[in-house]
Order: sequence, then structure tokens, then C-alpha cells
Amino acid sequence: MADQQPASNGNGSGESSSEPQVSILAQYIKDLSVENPSAPQVYSWQVQPSLDVQFNIGVNPAAEDVHEVTLKMEVTAKSDNGVHFVIDLSYGGLFGLRNLPEEALQPFLLIEAPRLLFPFARQIVADATSGTGFPPLLLDPIDFTGAYMAQLQAQQGSDTPPEGGAEPSGESGAA
Repeated sequence: MADQQPASNGNGSGESSSEPQVSILAQYIKDLSVENPSAPQVYSWQVQPSLDVQFNIGVNPAAEDVHEVTLKMEVTAKSDNGVHFVIDLSYGGLFGLRNLPEEALQPFLLIEAPRLLFPFARQIVADATSGTGFPPLLLDPIDFTGAYMAQLQAQQGSDTPPEGGAEPSGESGAA
């Protein structure tokens, strides 16, 4: 087994680095609800359902230098015949952030962190739709940068200062 060395700033002094550091401490399902309200009749319907996909990003401080980011996704498939399925997922991640400049904190938490969580949440949604008896639903990627920019523009347009304390929630929108 290799010897483990204490973190250093690269100059051999053994001092901790003042470089920005980001780590994913944990990922987890916070809440998952899967509904197939029209079973068994839904399996005889010969119509393609329309999909409505909504997402929201929540950010909360969890400890010093640790933030919880929650990607909430609501997927509804319905047609004129009725609701085919509904999936409601809250997928969370704990992110350790050190020495991140203040101006980079909010963009990281509302763009990069959800982008890292999305592939895992996408797989859970695919598995959940498969579990309802439908083909796996592979969601298209979400433009988290666009959602963040739209949120900034909305805040600037209403002259509302950013919320203090906990980070604001992300924009809701269809993907």
C-alpha cells in the first residue's frame, strides 16, 4: 500500500493549499414517488403520451464548507385517455467546498453541482419508468447554465436582491 502524504500546496512545505477545492461527499435519493394510476387499463391504450418534465434546484448549507444540493424532478406522462405515470424524484448531493471565491459559489451550486448529479437522477427516472411497465425514459440533458442565467435576469428585472443566508432555489422549467 502506498504511503499517504498530508495535503500540501505543492511546494513541499506541508501547508494546506489555498487553492479552491471541491469534493462530492455523498449522493442519495431523498425522496422518490412512482405512480401508475391508470394500471391496468393504460397498457391497452394505443396512444403516445405527452411528457411534462419540471425541475428545481434547492441549495442548503449542511455544515461549514458543506452544501447540500437537491435536484428535484417531476415527470408526468399523460394523454387524452388519462395519466400514464408520474415520477417525483428528489436527488441530493453533499458538496465540500473550500477556498471557493464568493462570486463562484452560487454558479457552482446552481450549475455545476446539478450537472454532476443529473446523470444519476436520469438513471433513477429510467429505472422507475421501466418498473411501471413502460420503456425506460431517458431524459434529455438539462441546460443548467441557461436556467441559472434566466434566474439572474429575472432577479435583475424585478430589482430583487439575492436572498441572504441559504442559497436561492434554482429556476423551474421544462427540459
